[in-house]
Amino acid sequence: MDNPQLIAEFAIWYVIFLFTLTLHEGAHSLVARLGGDDTAYHGGQVSLNPWPHVRREFLGTVVVPALTFFMAGWMMGWASAPYDPIWARRHPKRHAAMSAAGPAANLLLAIVAFLILRALLGAGFFVPSEMGGLGHLVEPAPGTPPGSLAHALAFTLSVALSLNVLLFVFNLIPVPPLDGSGVLRGLMPGRVGRFLETMAANPMLSLLGLIVAWRMAGFFLRPAFSIVLFLLYAGIGD
Repeated sequence: MDNPQLIAEFAIWYVIFLFTLTLHEGAHSLVARLGGDDTAYHGGQVSLNPWPHVRREFLGTVVVPALTFFMAGWMMGWASAPYDPIWARRHPKRHAAMSAAGPAANLLLAIVAFLILRALLGAGFFVPSEMGGLGHLVEPAPGTPPGSLAHALAFTLSVALSLNVLLFVFNLIPVPPLDGSGVLRGLMPGRVGRFLETMAANPMLSLLGLIVAWRMAGFFLRPAFSIVLFLLYAGIGD
């Protein structure tokens, strides 16, 4: 890799990705502990330290993010927080809350990034980007020197907003093993919940669920990003 810009973009993407994933799984783990399940807590996952998640899911936290970045120009991967399935069956609503906590963390990060971007756009520090892509929602105002920190800040905030919107929406698709399935299991613990639990416990069915969710994702992500960008750019340049 002899492209300094590509290396810098990879570093920014990975730092944001790892922090986002750590906060997502940490939120799952914290809410589970508050609900009476200490499984993830004893694994060290009620923490902003990414190492317990990297150690548990090296493929999803290191290998796949690198591959997707250099193959597609953006980053995807996964981690997981262990929980006690007996606890989940006994307390379905607590399980639903635990499942919802990860996407809620992504929503919080997306809101923070959105508010900062909106403020900087309103101040004229940034303008809407003509480049497009998840890392180029905004760019520094005309006349900003090339290579300035403003370019790195625009890229960092664009990635933070895009990645967290993507993870929030994708994870709420109600298909095992995604978080939306856990929320649905907790809210409908009868026949539907048992069916979803059976799917989640079967690796092949979980893989099938991921494939189905990935095919469905565009139906949810396109309108979600359209709304976010409309709100982000509204009134700018009028």
